[in-house]
Amino acid sequence: MMPYTYILINFFTIIICFVASFDRRIHFNKLFGKFLLSSTIVAIPFIAWDIWFTAKGVWWFDLNYTLGFKIAGLPIEEWLFFYCIPFACVFTYYCLEKFFSLAWATALNNLIVFTAFIVLGVVGLLYNERIYTLLTVTVTITTLFYLHFIAQKEWIGKASFVYLVLMPGFFAVNGILTGSFIPSPVVNYNPGDFLGVRMGTIPVEDAVYGYSQFLLNIYVFKKITKNEK
Repeated sequence: MMPYTYILINFFTIIICFVASFDRRIHFNKLFGKFLLSSTIVAIPFIAWDIWFTAKGVWWFDLNYTLGFKIAGLPIEEWLFFYCIPFACVFTYYCLEKFFSLAWATALNNLIVFTAFIVLGVVGLLYNERIYTLLTVTVTITTLFYLHFIAQKEWIGKASFVYLVLMPGFFAVNGILTGSFIPSPVVNYNPGDFLGVRMGTIPVEDAVYGYSQFLLNIYVFKKITKNEK
């Protein structure tokens, strides 16, 4: 079973959301094509980041947990990760926005953005020699700046709330990938390239990285489906 670990993580991440997509009250299956387009657009820079960091040894993969197929230095499971995780996240956001009123969260936009700017800015300045920390901080600040000040999106608070709702799944998936519940990590990190602060076995940078990726997936998906009911 060991070589199937990463592929099974992807499978169990997506399967419930995939089946629920065909529910007649949701019909998310009608948006599969547009989701694939939006997730590909977002995945391109993140996969390039992943390839670069893997090549530099910022992180690396234990291939014993994979099927052994690699593209550009990344296990095929890692490529699928950039579709499976966004699918679960976008689907959850879509359903919560569809069935619940999250308008109250828009009042938190300014608080979230400016708090993130201050906290991430300070961390970036203090630990600028740690490449994973610095790039994660830079990408997240840039994403929030664009969405809040240029695109002027009012859903940042809603998306941030949904991201909190997704945290149990984040801890389950990333926890296994970073060594929780299994003998050794699927993904290993160079100690000199990140803060070393972990939530269980998960580097805190992973949560911030995931947040920026989540926001961008929501943004591009909404952009592509803006004429959908």
